[in-house]
Amino acid sequence: MVKRCVFLDRDGVINVEKNYLYRVADFEFVDGVPDAIRRLNEAGWQVVVVTNQSGIGRGYYTESDYAILTDHISAKLADAGATVDAFYHCPHAPDWNAPHGCECRKPMPGMVLKAASDLGLDLAGSVLVGDKVSDVIAGRNAGVGECFLVESGHALGDDAGMADGVFVSLGAFVDHLLQRAGQADKQISPFYLT
Repeated sequence: MVKRCVFLDRDGVINVEKNYLYRVADFEFVDGVPDAIRRLNEAGWQVVVVTNQSGIGRGYYTESDYAILTDHISAKLADAGATVDAFYHCPHAPDWNAPHGCECRKPMPGMVLKAASDLGLDLAGSVLVGDKVSDVIAGRNAGVGECFLVESGHALGDDAGMADGVFVSLGAFVDHLLQRAGQADKQISPFYLT
């Protein structure tokens, strides 16, 4: 069975943006996020996190540090009755060089494509929510049906118009997404919702 998914960036979408976040003590949800993810779960959407974590490649923290924080996030979401189906991360620094380069660091589509393959996701019927245009480009490169931005993370620039819409937060996006339930062929019009 092919499934629809909401792909989420992590920093600035799920948690308050803090440069190179890795300590549990520094983690803080953006307001309304656990409830928003719970509502996506209840509506039958898969939820997958795709996050650049160049702090690993830069030596600021380790894969183990990342895993500990991811487990903490999952536990806190579970306390609210919410679940992320899978987490994917790119550990590479922007200047990382391998024989064929990095295919996972957004705006490259590698994490989204791997999730789709692993989980049997319908990319054209899925959506992506990020706080940077690189998130939108990754979604477009992977064939995700709609790509949106939220204002809860990095300040958006003039290129935010590349997105299918801009929302104040993940909660506001989920409100709108679920309001169109049952209208599978209707796309969200590009507009600004605060």
